[in-house]
Amino acid sequence: MTSLLTLDEAQARVLELARPLPSEPVPVAEAGGRVTAEEIRARVDLPPFPSSAMDGFAVRAVDLPGTLLIAGESAAGRPHAAPLEPRSAVAISTGAVVPEGADAVVPVEVVARYDNRVEILQAAEEGAHVRPRGDDIAAGDVVVPAGTRLTPARLAATAASGIAELACRRRPRVAVLATGSELVAPGDELSPGQIYETNTLMLGAALAAEGADVLSEQPVADDEQALREALERGLAADVLVTSGGVSVGEHDLVRAVERELGVEEVFWRVSIKPGKPVSFGVRAGTLVFGLPGNPVSALVACELFVKPALRALQGLEHPLPRFEPGRLATALRRNEDRDEFVRARSSVDGDAVLLEPLLGQESHMIVRSGAADALVHVPRGNGELTAGSTVRWLRFAGA
Repeated sequence: MTSLLTLDEAQARVLELARPLPSEPVPVAEAGGRVTAEEIRARVDLPPFPSSAMDGFAVRAVDLPGTLLIAGESAAGRPHAAPLEPRSAVAISTGAVVPEGADAVVPVEVVARYDNRVEILQAAEEGAHVRPRGDDIAAGDVVVPAGTRLTPARLAATAASGIAELACRRRPRVAVLATGSELVAPGDELSPGQIYETNTLMLGAALAAEGADVLSEQPVADDEQALREALERGLAADVLVTSGGVSVGEHDLVRAVERELGVEEVFWRVSIKPGKPVSFGVRAGTLVFGLPGNPVSALVACELFVKPALRALQGLEHPLPRFEPGRLATALRRNEDRDEFVRARSSVDGDAVLLEPLLGQESHMIVRSGAADALVHVPRGNGELTAGSTVRWLRFAGA
């Protein structure tokens, strides 16, 4: 019997074939959540002029302390045009241009104003409350590196640097297909032996949150011709994700039909629990994932294999899941043969994250898994991990 791939081996094979997609121009207003294909460089210094960090008065530090003539006002978007004369001050708003000749701003709270004069009884250091031109970034410097997802802060930095359009990786087009004659739509009446279909909704939501454009196919029964037609449609996408039909039962037809359609299988079955029967293949440029039908198994396999592939297709530098350190609240027995991924609830305990495994770890228990926000990695081995043991955990399913 062929030995199962380890998690690391399987992930490495996926990433070998998940090459970044082509880039396309994207208006900055539509680029939130996209991944940069090239460095973004500032078009201007930021700020583009010396600006005030306070409401107050722009002055020459050498003139203080003293009583100064108010020579005008510099407001945001309406700068004071003339250079500042000796023994004078300009009223200034936060963010407004510091006039030429001024080298400090005195906060309004520490001055006394009399008609067209202002009395300042304390000295000021040169540069006080003045934001120098280019203090944030200089024109030509890198604002956002290539291969970076545009978070709200990075998007704001891009716009503030004068960028109206940028090159981003194309969003992966992902087809999601659930298989099984027992599946019916939520809300329909259940006949004997039927269950409500959840994987399409679950996987579609998880992959859309990762930046994919998701096309959800209607569930298909365990019928070779119907399955062939649905798979052929799905193979037109960048990624095809199926759930169900990848084990060894009489009605597990997905892998056989995919082979007939030219899918080259890279691996089948990985030494993890849940998710062991996961398959991965490729046809031309399409990555093909066969996930188990049990919803928890499908979701775990999605986190460990499909999401990293989507990140790699978008050009992210570190596509693998980001595990964090935590501490077990209760003991967990290890599996001799497989790495296990245990659903848990996280809480903060001092300077550590405490992880409480949920009752009901069976792979069909999606309702109980809905209460989890953490996926705890329990490496294969003998014995148990005792309460208080340090473990690696993954934020689960967008929690």
